Amino acid sequence: MTPSPFAARRAAFRKLHESGCFVIPNPWDTGTARYCRKLGFQALATTSAGFAFSQGLPDADWAVPRDLVLKHIAEIVNAVDLPVNADFESGYAHDAETMAQNVKLCVAAGVAGLSIEDSTGDPSYPLYEIPAAVERMRAARAAIDETESGVLLTGRAECYLVGHPEPLRESILRLQAYAEAGADVLYAPGPRNRNDIQTIVQELQPKPVNILVSTNPGFTVADLAEWGVRRISVGSSLARAAWTGFLNATRPMAEQGSFAGFEGLAPHQELNHFFRDDWKSRQ
Repeated sequence: MTPSPFAARRAAFRKLHESGCFVIPNPWDTGTARYCRKLGFQALATTSAGFAFSQGLPDADWAVPRDLVLKHIAEIVNAVDLPVNADFESGYAHDAETMAQNVKLCVAAGVAGLSIEDSTGDPSYPLYEIPAAVERMRAARAAIDETESGVLLTGRAECYLVGHPEPLRESILRLQAYAEAGADVLYAPGPRNRNDIQTIVQELQPKPVNILVSTNPGFTVADLAEWGVRRISVGSSLARAAWTGFLNATRPMAEQGSFAGFEGLAPHQELNHFFRDDWKSRQ
């Protein structure tokens, strides 16, 4: 098999998960991806919510079509020379076979990793039953292995986000099953206190654990590293930070005729210089 042009990125991404702790920010377009690269982050991840909002769509029910998601993922991959992990939701199919085919398409987009979650999108049964979720994880694992790409598979348990009555216990149970099914990295978005995070890390050792930080939690990267967290993502937080600025600027204009929301803006010159220099470096 001809070596993939993304092989070095994939090897670097795997290495990041072997020790230490790193932050993987979630840009939502080419510009934000390139600026994250400038800041020195070692890897990036896509955000389904951030991209959906940019398209005027909700982050639910696969409102963003699979092919548009794949195009977006490829754009982020091609925007930077960094490993990119794809937020691939639940694989854009309910049956394991179609989901596995979609995983192969995601791998072909050049990702270094991808995540598969166990949320169904149906409020009447928000999580796939564990046997079905495990079957889907095994199918994703097999699909990646068939590509011989070395892409990392992250298994996500959505218990906290869907309001499960025992999210900690259920998340650990599911993530242990996903590890046995072939997930390389384990991720339960939602826990916000030290005890839950440390328990998750301890119960899932030696697998690397991703923790989501979506608010200011009162602890730091150094704290999470001390608790054994290997990877920290921020989901839609950067996109929501940008939307917060947009809302704070447009609402006063619309409601009060005020431009007070423009106070403290990043200067045009600063942004333009960055993108000009970045563009020239790629010519």
